[in-house]
Amino acid sequence: MPRPKSEVLERCVFKHKSQNVYMIADAYQGKQIKQAMIDFLEAASGANLEKVTVSVGAQKLVLDGRGGANLVAYIGHEGFMDFQLPTLPQKKNDNQRDAIILACISKSYFATPLRTAGASPLVWTTGLMAPEAYTLKSAIDGWILKESNAQIRERAAAAYSKYQKCSLNAARRLLVTGW
Repeated sequence: MPRPKSEVLERCVFKHKSQNVYMIADAYQGKQIKQAMIDFLEAASGANLEKVTVSVGAQKLVLDGRGGANLVAYIGHEGFMDFQLPTLPQKKNDNQRDAIILACISKSYFATPLRTAGASPLVWTTGLMAPEAYTLKSAIDGWILKESNAQIRERAAAAYSKYQKCSLNAARRLLVTGW
């Protein structure tokens, strides 16, 4: 899959094994964290209505990418610990978008940017954490099944507890949902 911009090292598109749900994942160069965060917040706001074409066998599909997604996620270093953004992307439309932010203390650092973007926090964090794929996968699995935010957060906490070898209560305190 071609890189959408120079800051992105690789783009991967995944299809859920049993549902008609696609995930588009961009891996950014570490020194481009500011751009990664801007792109995430723009997607959360509904801006940058990108179309992504993928081949599935002989068929070509056109997917809504950034800005057209129902669920957006940011996984990585909490860049707001290091810098401020000069402006924050503003909500562009009335579409409902959920957001998962797996970064250290994301509820504190991302509250204003996420509220400005108009997305709803599905899972985010209250403390330091290891932002790893098993937590994201667990949350997405619950989202695909249309579970409640509380159930999705519980799935994410259970996965985090298992792989980080911390108590489930500690994982529940770390991973939270809602404002």
